[in-house]
Amino acid sequence: MDAEQDFRRRVGIHAHHVDRWAGAHPTYLRIGGVVPLSTTDYPDHLSAVVFCQGCPWRCGYCHNPHLLPRRNAQEIPWQDVMQFLARRRGLLDAVVFSGGEPTLQSGIVHAAAAVKALGFKVGLHTAGIYPRRLRTVLPLVDWVGMDVKAPFVDYSLITGIAGSGERALQSVQLILDSGVDYEFRTTMHPALHSCEKVVALGETLAAMGVRHYALQEFRAQGCASAALAAAPRKSLLDAPWHDRLATKFESLVVRRASL
Repeated sequence: MDAEQDFRRRVGIHAHHVDRWAGAHPTYLRIGGVVPLSTTDYPDHLSAVVFCQGCPWRCGYCHNPHLLPRRNAQEIPWQDVMQFLARRRGLLDAVVFSGGEPTLQSGIVHAAAAVKALGFKVGLHTAGIYPRRLRTVLPLVDWVGMDVKAPFVDYSLITGIAGSGERALQSVQLILDSGVDYEFRTTMHPALHSCEKVVALGETLAAMGVRHYALQEFRAQGCASAALAAAPRKSLLDAPWHDRLATKFESLVVRRASL
């Protein structure tokens, strides 16, 4: 059973429903997976999570490496997702576009509008890779969770892509300027980060006007890099250094890998 058939079976979609829906809703997105119900991907909301296929960055600690290629033989048709969401009106609060990198695909704008038309709030998980497209989709978004991977001058050490820090910096500013609800978060691995650099990053974000920030420990499950997954992982959060950042934000959330 392929991913498309499995998704239809799990959420009760039948072929004649898909055919009827497909005529009104052409394919907007390449979708690598769907979580029908999440309590954690959009704060204080019940949401479905749509994982968009494709990401141009190659962060070693990525826990969704199957979503990195632009295409996937197991993609789920957009019309299947729309059919599922139509049946969840009144049961779900929001739909979160995650990835991969949702703003890689031009169809994200149309997809967000279609979800809005069904009456859902729209959440977006992004690394800020495409500021221009982010600017276009932000008016349709109710909440953004953006991964800020490192001090902006060090971004290429994480992403493997020159100039990635400049794009991320632009995207942080776009989100702040938009007025949309947000959380910026940094995933920490001791082989890639130090307490001093994360403090410096936090201070930079606070100076830009960020008020909601999260620090989260690396989790080995699904990690793209076998070396990072196997590396000793003494927690960077054990020391009280992050208390220095707490006074700089309205909220500072610390997420440990054991939670």
